[in-house]
Amino acid sequence: MKRSEIFLMMLQVPIDFVMLVLAAISAYYLRFTDWAVGIRPVIFEITLSDFLDRVWLVMLGWLFIFAFAGLYSTNPNRKMSSDLSRVFLACTTALGAIALYVMFTQQLFDSRFLVAAGWGFAIVYVILGRLIIRGVKGFLYRIGFGLRRVVVIGSESLAEVIIDTLNKRKELGYKVVGKFKEFNTETIGKIKKLKVDEMIFTNPRADENETLQALDFCNESNVVFKYSADVFSTYSANMSVSPLAGVPIVELKRTRLDGWGRVIKRLFDIVLSLVVIIITCPITIISGLFILIETGRPIIYKNERVGIRGRKFFTLKFRSMYKKDSTGVQFGLSGKKAEEREKELIKEKGTKTGPVYKIKDDPRVTPFGRFIRRWSIDELPQFFNVLGGSMSIVGPRPHQPREVEKYEKHHRKVLTLKPGITGLAQISGRSDLNFEDEVRLDVLYIEKWSLLTDLIVFIKTPFILFKKRKAL
Repeated sequence: MKRSEIFLMMLQVPIDFVMLVLAAISAYYLRFTDWAVGIRPVIFEITLSDFLDRVWLVMLGWLFIFAFAGLYSTNPNRKMSSDLSRVFLACTTALGAIALYVMFTQQLFDSRFLVAAGWGFAIVYVILGRLIIRGVKGFLYRIGFGLRRVVVIGSESLAEVIIDTLNKRKELGYKVVGKFKEFNTETIGKIKKLKVDEMIFTNPRADENETLQALDFCNESNVVFKYSADVFSTYSANMSVSPLAGVPIVELKRTRLDGWGRVIKRLFDIVLSLVVIIITCPITIISGLFILIETGRPIIYKNERVGIRGRKFFTLKFRSMYKKDSTGVQFGLSGKKAEEREKELIKEKGTKTGPVYKIKDDPRVTPFGRFIRRWSIDELPQFFNVLGGSMSIVGPRPHQPREVEKYEKHHRKVLTLKPGITGLAQISGRSDLNFEDEVRLDVLYIEKWSLLTDLIVFIKTPFILFKKRKAL
């Protein structure tokens, strides 16, 4: 690491301590505000200085917990999102340690409010301190101070992409000082003159001797060696290494949703879908009545889709088309005729290329149907699909069998999970994304799934509804 990075890393410790002190002071003064006293009168007397005398040891212990949580990692490329989750978990662990200490030592400490408020303020202030450090670091990088001098080895287009990105984004902390097609004896002499800090090797499938020679050079010269993902790494972001018969074996996992992950996601779906069904019950009833008055029965339209592992199921939606134009086995012979007309409309007014179709200014949609499509009210019955287990709240968009038949091999990865009512693709462009972009976002979600991601996507979805969709 460069000296500037080491200095900022060390500076993080006293800043965290100062932030914890500020958290304690804020909790103390908050406890003695009028509204807090009105809720629960103060039955103990303690000055601020006495309070700080009692908690400074707690703050030191808090810092040790931060260290064990990896908050003082030497990795200069650590993501802020990783720090946020670690700060929350570390502060919560510290809170639990304080509670256990008070319980087992039978301390006469009456104000649980001070402890709880201190925990909340600690999370906020420590995160603020880390944002300040990152801001300072980014500013220094932009003015050219403390940049890591890097050389890129490789003639591929990937090398050009890396160089272009590093040159444009100074806040990443890199300065490209050289680029070479291959690593050889001539290259070594040139690299030594450049006094580099890191080497990025963008051709891991190069000759084995060349790669090992580059690695040996970096080890001898105290240069950080990095290389681009190999052919297997590009297939999955989730790899685990475990010994099998004494040999390290790499397993490529399709998704993090294995074991408890799948259980947690299912519980999330059940609880949230029940809440949504209850809250939107008045909208559901009113929409059903409007459809009944406008075009009669059936109110619910069953559309065949392809779900997890290629299993077919029927999505439930409010019918938004005239009955004579509704496709599917639900409408018998009329449904087959409607399907033929749909194929003609796709040729005339189709707005998408690839397996998925979209019809602009669809004449088959009723006036009320256009309204419920605009606000995605037609999809509310799909929460019953979620309860039944054929769909999830967040996941890849479900497609029809005739669309899935046109999938290319890499598209089928989206069938790894249950399809969702909403997802990364939906909040990133609704129906306006092209199919390849939609697949990329779905694959990213599959590989990087977390419960927090599901929650964020779900919260963002209502706000996306205010952006008008195309091809209604």
